[in-house]
Amino acid sequence: MLSLHAIPDAFTISECALIIAMVSEASTDEALLVGRNKNHNLRKAELVWTDNVAGMEWVMERLIEIVRSANRDQYGFDLHEFAESPQVAIYKSSDSGHFAWHSDIGGGPASGKRKLTLVLQLSAADTYEGGDLEVMPGAQILTASRAQGCASVFPSFTLHQVTPVKSGIRYSLTVWAHGPAFR
Repeated sequence: MLSLHAIPDAFTISECALIIAMVSEASTDEALLVGRNKNHNLRKAELVWTDNVAGMEWVMERLIEIVRSANRDQYGFDLHEFAESPQVAIYKSSDSGHFAWHSDIGGGPASGKRKLTLVLQLSAADTYEGGDLEVMPGAQILTASRAQGCASVFPSFTLHQVTPVKSGIRYSLTVWAHGPAFR
């Protein structure tokens, strides 16, 4: 069964802190959805695209290797490219940061080719409350690891959400591996 695959210690605690520091200096975009509509019922977060932050190339190189390994070991999907920049999402309790149930395919030209989603936990688990990444590969809801530096990989068609952040700030990084559309 295709489900949630965790890679503990995909990044070190100091690497996660470095990524947070680098994106904290960058300008953010309020999370926009298909058609550029601001639908805060669906998602409330700020985004930083890592391609817009100097010195972040090493992050993408590591993410590519993690996704390739996870795909080889768990999924066996036909992957061709990473056509979108990784994004760091910043979910703040002051904004009731969240992302309601959704899948990562079907929203536009690039999203139709998404095959695998990787979410890297950047924040330390004890720095925020709520903000759980939940994945529903079947009838059961799975909660992704909150361990700092853990990468969670799952098929992009899988329903998932980030529960509302109740206190603190949750930082996570997401990237998608692309290939021919599912049939």
